[in-house]
Amino acid sequence: MEAIQPYLYLIIGLALLLAGGDYLVNGATDIANRFKVSPLIIGMTVVAFGTSAPEFIVSLDAALTGHPEISLGNVIGSNIANIGLILGLTALILPLTVSKETFVRDMPFLIIVSILFFAVMRNGTVSRYEGFLLIALIVCYTAVCISKASKPDKEELHKPKYKLWVSSLITIASIAALAVGSNALIDGASELATQWGISERVISITIVAFGTSIPELVTSIIAAAKKQPEIAIGNIVGSNIFNILFVLGTSAAVCPISNYKFETFYPDLIWMIGFAVALAIGMFPLRRVIFKQSDTRYSFLGRTSGAIILLSYVVYVYLLF
Repeated sequence: MEAIQPYLYLIIGLALLLAGGDYLVNGATDIANRFKVSPLIIGMTVVAFGTSAPEFIVSLDAALTGHPEISLGNVIGSNIANIGLILGLTALILPLTVSKETFVRDMPFLIIVSILFFAVMRNGTVSRYEGFLLIALIVCYTAVCISKASKPDKEELHKPKYKLWVSSLITIASIAALAVGSNALIDGASELATQWGISERVISITIVAFGTSIPELVTSIIAAAKKQPEIAIGNIVGSNIFNILFVLGTSAAVCPISNYKFETFYPDLIWMIGFAVALAIGMFPLRRVIFKQSDTRYSFLGRTSGAIILLSYVVYVYLLF
C-alpha cells in the first residue's frame, strides 16, 4: 500500500487541481457577469488566474513547506510545457492565428520577463523585495493591456447562470479544492522523487508542471477545435507571463525562496527562454514582410512550426531524464 500511496496522491491531486481550476473560472466569471464586468477584464483576471491557479497554489505551498525546487521547477516546467507541449500540439490541430498585439507587445514582454526570471534566480534566493517587484510588473502589464483594449459591446456581456451565493460558494469550494490538490500533488511528487532516486527538480519540471498545466492544455485544445486560435495562443502567452510575475512573485513575497542551487536550474532556464524565442520566430509574419501580402491575419503559427516545437519538447524531456 505504501508503494502505491504516492501515485494515489498524484492522481487525487491532479484531479482536484483540474476540477478546482475549471470551477473557479466558472464561478468567478458568473460573479463578474453579475456585476457587468467586461469580458476582457474577466479574461485577463479571472481566466488568467483560473488557468494559473494550480501553478500558484502548488508553488506557494511548496515555498511555505520548504520545497524550493518544486516551487521554482513548477513555474519553469509549466512555461516550457505550455509552449513546447501545449502550443506545439495545438498548432498541429489548427494553425494558430496571432494578433498584432500578441506579436508586437506580448511576445517581447514574455521574453523580457523570462530573462528577468533568469537574473532573479542567479544569486540562489528570490527575495521578498524581488517578489514585490514582479507583482508590480504584472499589475502594470495588465493595466496597459486593459487600457489599450477596445470597449466591449453589450452583446458580449452574458447573464449570470447562478444566484450570487451559489457562484460565491462554487468559487470558495474551488479554491479549497486547489489547496487540497496542491498538497496531495506535492506529497506524491516528493515521495516519488525519494523512491525513484530522482531530484525534486526533475519531478517538478515534468510531472508536477504537466499536472498544473492541464487547464491551459484543455483550454487551448478546445479553443483550437472550435476554431478560435487567437484564444489558444493568447491563453498560453498570457499564462506564461502570469506564471513568472504573479505566481513566482506572490510566492516570494509571502515566503522568500532560497536553499536551491542555481546551477541545477541553469539548463532548464535556458530551455525556457529558448522556447519563448522559438515561439516568436515561429509566428514571425514572414509572408507579410517578404511578399508584402495584405492578409487579414497578422501572422500565424503553422503546423510545421508546431511540429518542430513539439519535437523540441520531446528532446528536452529525454535529455532531462
